[in-house]
Amino acid sequence: MAVAFVFPGQGSQAVGMGKSLAANFAAARLIFDEVDTALGSKLSSIIFEGPSDTLTLTENAQPALMAVSLATLRVMEIEAGLNLQRDAQFVAGHSLGE
Repeated sequence: MAVAFVFPGQGSQAVGMGKSLAANFAAARLIFDEVDTALGSKLSSIIFEGPSDTLTLTENAQPALMAVSLATLRVMEIEAGLNLQRDAQFVAGHSLGE
């Protein structure tokens, strides 16, 4: 079976993305906490609760998409044993996701 990882780019952000992931997996919560600490602000609050016009700003949308992508990947690594370097036959992304 071929495995492909596809990462989204700016424009695909949506308020609430990653919220259930963070609620259900400690590994995802750690990623969001790391991002909040690195930025010195609660980007996770904007990601999970909005408002949409604030999330859509480039300075929020790009790190938000990166955070959700990393959180998703980390959960897949821990919960499903997937490894990007070992398992991916294809990797694709749009814009930031490249």
